[in-house]
Amino acid sequence: MSRIGKLPITLPQGVEVLVGQDNLVTVKGPKGTLTSQVDTDIIVAVEDGVLTVTRPTEQKRHKALHGLYRSLINNMVVGVSTGYKLSLELVGVGFKATTQGQNLELALGYSHNIFVSLPPEISAVAVTEKGKAPVITLEGIDKQLIGQVAAKIRSLRKVEPYKGKGIRFVGEVVRRKAGKTASK
Repeated sequence: MSRIGKLPITLPQGVEVLVGQDNLVTVKGPKGTLTSQVDTDIIVAVEDGVLTVTRPTEQKRHKALHGLYRSLINNMVVGVSTGYKLSLELVGVGFKATTQGQNLELALGYSHNIFVSLPPEISAVAVTEKGKAPVITLEGIDKQLIGQVAAKIRSLRKVEPYKGKGIRFVGEVVRRKAGKTASK
C-alpha cells in the first residue's frame, strides 16, 4: 500500500469537495475554488469530512497514481483553506524589483529592465529594505502555479557559484566555489 496514498485527508472547516462526472474533483474553500481531473481508475470518496483515495488493483500504474492524486488533492485542500506563499531574494549590486498590479519589473544587471506578467491567480509583493536584498513574495491558492512562476522568475538570473549573485529562494543555501588563485 502506498504510504502517502493510504493517508486520509481531513477537510478543514469551510472546505467542500465535490467528485463529479469522469472523476473531476472540485475543491471549494474560503480562498477560492480549484478543480483537477483524476484518473478514472482511482476512486475518490468523501465521508464525514474525511476524503480517501483508493486504487482498484496492485498494478504498478495504479500504485504510482494512488500517491500522486492523493498529494494533488491534499495540495488543493491546503491551497483553498490557507493558501501558499513563496519568497524569492534578489542578491546582487543594483538588483531591484517593483510591482504594478499583475506586472513585475526586475532590474537584474542587464542593459534593460525585465517585465514579467503574472497570472491573475497570483499576487506579488516586492519589498526593498535598506541594507538588505530585495524580496519578492508570491501568494496564491495553486501550489503548482506558484512554483512554476517562481521557477520562471528564478531562471531570469540563476545564482552563480563564485559570488552568489542571482535570484534565489529565501533561506536557500548556495554552494560557493573558490575563484582563481594567483601564481607566484
